[in-house]
Amino acid sequence: MNARDHSTAKPAAGDADTTVAVLANGVRVVTIRQPHLASVCVSVFVRTGSRHESARDSGISHVIEHMAFKGTATRDCQQVNLDAERLGAEVNAHTDKDHTAYHMRGLAQHAGQFIAMLGDIVQHSTFPEAELERERQVILHELAEDEEDALAIASRLFDRICFGTHPLARPVIGARRNIERFTRADLQAYVQRQYSGANVIVGVAGPVDSEKIADAVQAAFGAMPRGSEHAVTAPAVGGGVRTHRQTGCSQTHMVLGFPIGTLHDDDHAAGSVAATLFGEGMSSPLMDEIRERRGLVYYASCTAEVMDVCGQFVIEASTSPAQLDEVVDAVMRLLDAHAAAVDASGLERARNQIAVRNLGAQERPFRRIEDAAQDLFVFGRVRSRAELAARIDAVTATQVRDVFRRMRAAPASLAVAGALRSGARDRLIERVSATPGAPVGSGRRIRRMRG
Repeated sequence: MNARDHSTAKPAAGDADTTVAVLANGVRVVTIRQPHLASVCVSVFVRTGSRHESARDSGISHVIEHMAFKGTATRDCQQVNLDAERLGAEVNAHTDKDHTAYHMRGLAQHAGQFIAMLGDIVQHSTFPEAELERERQVILHELAEDEEDALAIASRLFDRICFGTHPLARPVIGARRNIERFTRADLQAYVQRQYSGANVIVGVAGPVDSEKIADAVQAAFGAMPRGSEHAVTAPAVGGGVRTHRQTGCSQTHMVLGFPIGTLHDDDHAAGSVAATLFGEGMSSPLMDEIRERRGLVYYASCTAEVMDVCGQFVIEASTSPAQLDEVVDAVMRLLDAHAAAVDASGLERARNQIAVRNLGAQERPFRRIEDAAQDLFVFGRVRSRAELAARIDAVTATQVRDVFRRMRAAPASLAVAGALRSGARDRLIERVSATPGAPVGSGRRIRRMRG
């Protein structure tokens, strides 16, 4: 019996080159036919990441991902490597807040073998004790590097300000005490609990046949228990200022953010346009003002980090401790200006930048798969390229202005790490809490947070 006989539904697949099938156990299969390619990308996405973990489990998804290629019930670590490299395959994996993913890329004729290998790894990894002890040390080295990186520290502080006790506040890598404590049994129990058909998407992009791919996925994943979809509650997004003085640093790193709409909000595209307009490219207001005109920073960025349960408008910058106040003042003034009016030429630039970025992503097989998987997890369908383009084109200057207005009406979240001057926190609290359009010192009170 083939995969088509096992399908229970076929969600809307968006573009004509995209096919979605659903196995009886809930595993979804996305096939993106790209006949002009000679290689194939195969990815398995599991809807479990750091936001699904309890405090006691924090970091376990990342450890499982690190251990994925260390041996299965039928192949030890060396055999896993040999089987992949014999086919010339590139193998990788990553963990994020909302998912864990496993990837293989290689010759198109080996697509079925890649699916079988990933099915074995995802479902039958044995997490050998000796391999776990070695990989534990690797992860602890990774954690130590993060703990010495001021920008990484600022990012972690920012998440804590925004999300408080919600799992989104915790870093993907987890807590040191957990990394040191996790056992083989812990990993096996977590996989058994979290890795189920209702939470798995297998994506394939390349010169492939969708029916043959579905059959291969059925063979590799058809026995996986169905389980139920993992739900996540929305965080209560807060605000505040938090600082961390890092010895040995000459620079100060800041992460400033405001809440914006989620992926389920009708106007979530306006948040993406607002971030692009504000800070993407050297001609953007952010970069033009604080780098090109005033030379206050070398690095700065602005992004809309939008998920299904929350969204954040995030500005990052690195500067000297002596110029930190000036950078924050300049950024807040720019935000106020955009809450008053949005420039038409800036809106045109932002739309075109997003269009080019999306086109570039569509030309990369892995990004096509990743975007399709996110759509299925969030919306239950794959949105077409035409729909995405139309949504961006429909964003008006008024909608973008209103994004900035809502941001300035909400509490700011500001995290700063690195070299700090005396009294930095109090000055920053005063600056980010100022009423829009008013001089520093005239604002509402904002929550103090100890670093």
